[in-house]
Amino acid sequence: MSSEITGSRRHDASRAVAGEAQQDYAPVETDVPQPSWGAAPAGYSAKYTPGQWFSNHHAVLERAGARHHEAQRIQTQSRVLSRDTEAACRDAQSAGTRLLGERLRDIHLLRSELQRHVAQLQADLEALLALRTRLERALDATEIPYAISTDNLSCRAGRLGPDLVRDAVEEQLLKEVDLIRNIQALLKRTITQVFSQIKMTRETKEKLELDWSDKWQAYGFDDQSGRFSNLSPDTQQHPGSATMQEHMCNPSSWVKFTQNNLSEAVQEEQATNSLRVLVEQMLQDTTQDLRVQCSNVDQAFAQRCVELSEAKIQLEMALAQILEQIGAQERNIVALEQAIHNKDTPMRVAQSRLYIRSLRPNMELCRDQPQLSLEGELRQLNGTLESLNLKLSEARNSLSYLEESRMELEKDINCKTHSLFIDREKCMTHRRRYPTMSSLSGY
Repeated sequence: MSSEITGSRRHDASRAVAGEAQQDYAPVETDVPQPSWGAAPAGYSAKYTPGQWFSNHHAVLERAGARHHEAQRIQTQSRVLSRDTEAACRDAQSAGTRLLGERLRDIHLLRSELQRHVAQLQADLEALLALRTRLERALDATEIPYAISTDNLSCRAGRLGPDLVRDAVEEQLLKEVDLIRNIQALLKRTITQVFSQIKMTRETKEKLELDWSDKWQAYGFDDQSGRFSNLSPDTQQHPGSATMQEHMCNPSSWVKFTQNNLSEAVQEEQATNSLRVLVEQMLQDTTQDLRVQCSNVDQAFAQRCVELSEAKIQLEMALAQILEQIGAQERNIVALEQAIHNKDTPMRVAQSRLYIRSLRPNMELCRDQPQLSLEGELRQLNGTLESLNLKLSEARNSLSYLEESRMELEKDINCKTHSLFIDREKCMTHRRRYPTMSSLSGY
């Protein structure tokens, strides 16, 4: 029983050693009969030979030494690998931190440039809004001179008689109306242009603000990333963070995008400056043109009032002379009528004498000297009466003409007085409300 147990244990130990050595050696074959698997025969114990024992011993020692050297090699390589990987990790982390710092610097530079242009666009936008307000005020200010000019034309249309003439004043007023209409159309087109520039400037500013906001967030993320270290307690595992995202851009397109935005901002700033200079010059020119035309109209009014005043004075002087002549002619007519009336008595005396003498009888009816004298006196009286009546008729006609001239002069004086009232009292007084240059400039 003990021999079976011993044989079985030795056989199991041999199999264990053989399995551990992974068939590194084989037992030496002898002529000793090998026991079969299972129980050994009674009175027989299975044993290895001394050579097998030594072979097994040396094999175990060799395996142990080989595994010892292999373990030392692995340990040495592990220490080198650990040291190299640690250095590589530190270098990679340092490079990442340095690149993040450079990236932060680039973002800061572009963000600062964006912020500067955003501030400039904001200033330009405020300037454009103020300019649009000025243009609108200038457009509103032109309504006053337009109303004044049209009112002057309407008032002067009420002139009477021969004073209803297309004079220099009316020509200048019509020029002023046309000038104001052209300026109003120009101001409206300029307001539309400024509004369009405001829209484009606002869109560009919003685009730059969006880019600046993105860079501000990116700067925060990269700054936070740069502050991470091996001692940071808030780092986490993100296995999929290194996956390439489809919408990522390359650095050149990133820079080009911002540069395009900045270029667009520069273009809008230049366009705004050019438009502001153009509008300032336009307002100055239109204001100057309106004031010059206003001066021309006022000068024409003043000249016309002088002409009307002189004409009125001349008419009044002529009227005074006519009135004096009318009075003298009336007195002349009275004198002629009295002279004609005074000839009635001598006429009756002469006619009575001739009638009485025509009653003389027979030969006494003689054409003697008294008869001839009476006949001559009668002829003289008839001629005198004829002359006096003719002169009286002429005087009466002259008086009629003088009356017509008086009425014509008085009517013309009334026309001149009415025209002077329109031009001086109504039109020129109304033109005192003409806007100042600052109002016409939109201030």
